[in-house]
Amino acid sequence: MKKLTDKIIKFRDARNWKQFHNPKDLAISLSLESLEVLEHFQWKNGKEIEKHIKTNKDDIADELADVLNYLIIMSHDLGIDLIKAGEKKLAKNEIKYPVEKAKGKHTKYTEL
Repeated sequence: MKKLTDKIIKFRDARNWKQFHNPKDLAISLSLESLEVLEHFQWKNGKEIEKHIKTNKDDIADELADVLNYLIIMSHDLGIDLIKAGEKKLAKNEIKYPVEKAKGKHTKYTEL
């Protein structure tokens, strides 16, 4: 993760783009890139999605990479360790969604 973060920050800083990377605009960019992922699946049924994934996997990967890159930049600039944050959130979710109550269900934890 550190290696990728260093590459992304080096890329950004070489172009003097940090000046544009305030938390608000990074959050907006992260959201917009996430919507570009969603756009690949909009209005498609299950079979159409399967076909679309097979024929557009590289484009979907590019959009996911954009999401990842903005996430890494934002977490770097805010001093948040994504790995630790992910592990902490998983531990919280293990409490909210115990296997015996949540297995096979898409119910929100408040409804379990």
